[in-house]
Amino acid sequence: MPQPILRTDRLLLVPLADRHFELEVELDSDPEVLRFLFGRARTREEVAESHATRMAFGAKVDGLGYWMAFAPHDEESGEFVGLMMLPPAHGPDQPDDPAVAELGYRLVRRFWRQGLATEASRELLRHAFETVGQERVIAQTMAVNAGSRGVMAAVGMRYVRTFHPDFDDPLPGAEQGEVEYEITREMWAARFRR
Repeated sequence: MPQPILRTDRLLLVPLADRHFELEVELDSDPEVLRFLFGRARTREEVAESHATRMAFGAKVDGLGYWMAFAPHDEESGEFVGLMMLPPAHGPDQPDDPAVAELGYRLVRRFWRQGLATEASRELLRHAFETVGQERVIAQTMAVNAGSRGVMAAVGMRYVRTFHPDFDDPLPGAEQGEVEYEITREMWAARFRR
């Protein structure tokens, strides 16, 4: 099953494609958007590497991947809102389990604090559990990232752990660690099934 186009009340979520590269560059050029990820804006070359990695991860498990969000429901005339992420979970501390996905979101700053990350995340979770058949979805962020943690709680995820990875050049707040949240298919069904 290819990644579908998804819709919420206010957003159109379109599977990431090469035509979206300039929007990724725009998003990653704002250091505030990347404050809890990289602590700085990213170069065009860094964004190109990330884009290639995203496209590869998006092809690993049918139906999972990355979406570009537009408001209202039109890619051509709507405004670019951000990048919504639901790839297979990956990383040094994640098991290679195709039944586990990782939720993420990165919004253009003018769309912060409008509930759009929560709205898109709920739709991605619905898709993960009801369409793709995932067993579990996790999300990770810096412990000090209150905004992202708020989205995780709002969509029904529960805190799992705090961990302290080693960073060559840690960001401010890194001493408080990273947090992981999760939601299982059973948790989703109990809370949101229509």
